[in-house]
Amino acid sequence: MRRLASALAPVALLATGACFATHQDVQLLRNDLMRMRAEAAHADSARSAQLGDVITSLGTARDSLKTLSANLAKFQGDVRGDLYAMGQQLIQVQELTGQSQQRLQELRASLDQRNAQMGAQQPPPGDTSAAASAAAAAVPGPNQLFDLSLKQLQGGSPDAALTGFQTLLQQYPTSDVAPDAQFYIGEAFSAQGDSAAADSAYAKVVAQYPQSARAPTALYKRALLMIARGNSTGARAELTRLIRQYPHSDEARLARDRLKELK
Repeated sequence: MRRLASALAPVALLATGACFATHQDVQLLRNDLMRMRAEAAHADSARSAQLGDVITSLGTARDSLKTLSANLAKFQGDVRGDLYAMGQQLIQVQELTGQSQQRLQELRASLDQRNAQMGAQQPPPGDTSAAASAAAAAVPGPNQLFDLSLKQLQGGSPDAALTGFQTLLQQYPTSDVAPDAQFYIGEAFSAQGDSAAADSAYAKVVAQYPQSARAPTALYKRALLMIARGNSTGARAELTRLIRQYPHSDEARLARDRLKELK
C-alpha cells in the first residue's frame, strides 16, 4: 500500500502541474480576447466618428449645392427677365424711332404744303398773274413729294411712286431727302420687275451719296440682285466693298454672312 502511494505521487504532481498550466493559458487567452475586443471597440468608435464626420460633410455639401442651385436658378430667372425687358424696350425704341421718323417726314411734308399755299397767296412783287400763283401752289416741296411718292410705293403703285421720286430729284437735287429718293427709285424699279434699272438706281446712290445712310443698303441690294442673276463673282465683289467701306453698318454684318454662303 505504501508502495502504491509512492508510485501515484508523481502522477498526482504531474496532473496538478498540467491543470495549473491549462489555467494560465486560459487566462492569457481571455486577456488577449479582452484586449482584442477593446481594440476593436476603439476602432469601431473611431470609424463611427469618421463616418459621422463624412455624413456631416456630405450634408453640408448637399445644403451648399441646394443653395447654389437655388441662387443659380434665381440668377437665370433674373437674366431671362432682364433680357426680356431689354428686348421689349428695344422694340419700343425701334417703334418710337420709326414713328418719330415717319412723323417728322409728315411734318416736313405738311410744312412744304403750307409754304406752297403761302406762296400761292403771296406771289412775288410785280407778278400778279393768277396762272403763276396757281403754278406755285401746284408744286409741292421735297418732303411733301417724298411722302406722297413713298405712300404710292407702299400702296402698290410703283409707277406713280417712280414719277414722284424722279420729279423730286429734278426739282430738288440738293434736298436732304435726295439720297432716299434715289434709293426708292431703285425700290420702285425692283417692284416693277426691272432688275437692271434697279441695279443702276442703287449704283447711283453709292456714287452720288456715298456718305448717306442709304449707301450701304444700296450696295447690299446690288449684291442680292447679282446673286439672283447667278453672278456670284460680282456679288462677292460688292459684298467685300460694302464691308470695306461701311464696316460698322448693319449691312456689313449681313454681307459677312452672305460671303460665307457664297464660298
